[in-house]
Amino acid sequence: MPALLIIDMQNCMAMPEAGQRNNPHAERHIASLLKAWRAMDAPIVHVRHMSRSATSMFAPGQSGAEFQAQFTPLPGAHVLEKNVPDAFINTALERWLRVRGIAGVVMVGVSTNNSVEASARSAGNLGFDTVVVADATFAFAKTDYAGTARSADDVHAMALSNLDGEYASIMSTRDVLERYAGPGATAELA
Repeated sequence: MPALLIIDMQNCMAMPEAGQRNNPHAERHIASLLKAWRAMDAPIVHVRHMSRSATSMFAPGQSGAEFQAQFTPLPGAHVLEKNVPDAFINTALERWLRVRGIAGVVMVGVSTNNSVEASARSAGNLGFDTVVVADATFAFAKTDYAGTARSADDVHAMALSNLDGEYASIMSTRDVLERYAGPGATAELA
């Protein structure tokens, strides 16, 4: 069973200051996957970004850095703190997975083009069977290097495109639930 990695689902990602985003139903999909993984007693890693900058929305000690209520880890759950986008850098994530014989990861969270993409690239490069759940991740609108404003949908689609087939498989919540939890697990997605 792959580990479910819930990346950076912290209060600040729901604040208006975070920017204009896509996938307004991502939290519902993440919650469905979390519920299924908990029901299967499958491995879950709650990833939290803790910034080194005191002015960041992710700065320790601020409410923005706390997990969103619906994604609060249960007692005894594995919580990983990172201070760069990639969940594998300067953390013990790879070792934690390997010691438990976990060969795959299913990634959800935010943002698709930043922490999710960085973590998925490392996971793929390290040989993990990596799935990124397209409708359980989201991105924010961004101006590209050439100065062109890109919508959150464009940023999200490009990040998924960067990963697809090279570092990860891109799947929907429905497909992931059917694959790992069985067809009955998708009932609440209807």
